[in-house]
Amino acid sequence: MKGPHPHAKRGQARGAMVVLFVLMGILVVSFFRAQVVRGSTWVLQSDSNRLRVLQVPAPRGTVFDRYGRIIADNIPSHSVSLFPAPPDSIRATLERLAPLLELSDERVEALVEEARTNRRSALRVTDNAMHESIAAVAERRAEFPGVFMEMRPRRRYVGGAAMGHALGYVGEVSAAELESAFFQEYERGMIVGKDGLERQYEHKLQGRTGVRYVEVDAVGRVVGSFEGQAAAPAVPGQEIHLNLDLELMEYIHRHFPEGMRGAVVALSVEDGGILALYSAPTFDPNDFVGGISRTLWNELNQDPSRPLFNRAVVGRYPPASTWKLATAAIGLEMGVVEPDEFMPQACFGSYTFQGVTRRCWRPQGHGHQDMAGAIAHSCNVYFYQLGLRIGLERLVEEGTRLGFGEACGVDLPRESPGEFPESLDWWQRVYNYRPFENEVMALAIGQGPNDQTPLKMAQFYLALGRDGSAPRPQLLRVPGQDPETDWRLDLSPRSIETLREGLRAVTAPGGTAHLSSLEHWDFIGKTGTAQGSPSQERAHAWFAGMAGPWDEEPEIVVVVLVEEGESGSAAAAPLAAKAADFYLRTKRGMPVDTIQTLGEHLRSGTPAPWARWN
Repeated sequence: MKGPHPHAKRGQARGAMVVLFVLMGILVVSFFRAQVVRGSTWVLQSDSNRLRVLQVPAPRGTVFDRYGRIIADNIPSHSVSLFPAPPDSIRATLERLAPLLELSDERVEALVEEARTNRRSALRVTDNAMHESIAAVAERRAEFPGVFMEMRPRRRYVGGAAMGHALGYVGEVSAAELESAFFQEYERGMIVGKDGLERQYEHKLQGRTGVRYVEVDAVGRVVGSFEGQAAAPAVPGQEIHLNLDLELMEYIHRHFPEGMRGAVVALSVEDGGILALYSAPTFDPNDFVGGISRTLWNELNQDPSRPLFNRAVVGRYPPASTWKLATAAIGLEMGVVEPDEFMPQACFGSYTFQGVTRRCWRPQGHGHQDMAGAIAHSCNVYFYQLGLRIGLERLVEEGTRLGFGEACGVDLPRESPGEFPESLDWWQRVYNYRPFENEVMALAIGQGPNDQTPLKMAQFYLALGRDGSAPRPQLLRVPGQDPETDWRLDLSPRSIETLREGLRAVTAPGGTAHLSSLEHWDFIGKTGTAQGSPSQERAHAWFAGMAGPWDEEPEIVVVVLVEEGESGSAAAAPLAAKAADFYLRTKRGMPVDTIQTLGEHLRSGTPAPWARWN
């Protein structure tokens, strides 16, 4: 049998060579694409397998008081987190970490549930681990795949509970918040302001989150340092400066009647800035940092005294006799009364009009009173008659014009407007009847359909302490910015001085707050005792006033409300006097005595040669 022809063999060889060259070409092209064209892709994929991207939280902006003292800042803390993993793996790791980090069963279950709902983000186990716990976890790193530890900024509130309602608190942004426009550029896990100034100025205080990478091995253990490799540093939030006086807030917190509920507001007469905004009972915002425990959260929400409720700006109360100054101011504006004029009927303990008899707080009465005397002795009968002179419709119109039915516009997330009838139709709409003219008697003495916040009453008294105008109360201090007038009483300087003389007589001998008078300062104001709801066992105690050096303009306005304090002169006025004395003394570098008011001098047996007795 003859073999293939030599020419045929050469043809087959050439064909095989062509196929071989084609295959070699394909391999070369494939190798080129894999190693050169797509080299960066494979490097990226390799890096993604061994590198984990971590957010670097930005420190929130530092908060300062009016004198540059730190109110809120950040301190370093140890954080422990887990990389995303199946819930069963998360649970197993948490159970091994529990004894080292002192995690309760409740906390473990909460973390597992959080991991189930968000499987793409790292799970933060704790933001405040002890150094010993961190060391113990680091020593046993091999037992905890997926665990990483880092230093994070932790919010610190220097004033603690004294600043609770003013500053608010922080917490992790919630899923519901992330869906709102306010948090549209935020990511899960970020710490945000939840209430108070922390919420109001969230976009100022919140910094820009940074990014860093850590290297992990095949099972997810961090290789090398937990510090990782920074890709973009975090940018701290803005600093803000407040009108608040930290030391004054702490002083009020220490001296507010123990076990009582209420509020204190102090304003600077110069610019209307809020020197103090305090509500009792209060809470410590430091308890919320790193996540508040469910037990404490439930206690705060179920406490009948409502410690999370900001009585200074949200609570509304009948202003009682502190509102008599508004009635007097409206009467003077309208020209229906002269400062030295006596009402036709002297006070004998009651007054009757249209068959309705209303009483004065002093059963034996006060006799004939001019305006200053009626303010000094808080004579209801005088103000019943003044209210009738003004008339119900005009008193309602003027009270509405002055803003007693509106909020002050303070820079906080929540504020209640005052409750005040905007017209006579209010009675028809609410109670389905046309009001009688005698309704004005209750309204004229701060009762009836008239509820105000302590902040609103402080703004009104601020106008009396200035030239009849008052700016909007502000917590944020903006250097060089002149306050804009928000409230104006059309009163002559003589009328304003008449009202101040009435307030001065309250703390003078024979006045309802004489025992709250001070040695170094002209402390003037008005007491009030307010009847609220029928379920209220005792009356609320009010004091609204101002203080400054003798024969000079006032420098501070102070309003104190003590729920069910019974007596404004006994429960509210002394605290207002002590707060004003503390502020004015510290402002001038004077030492602060523990015995400040005339009443304290008398009870302690300390001589008071400065006291006035006639």
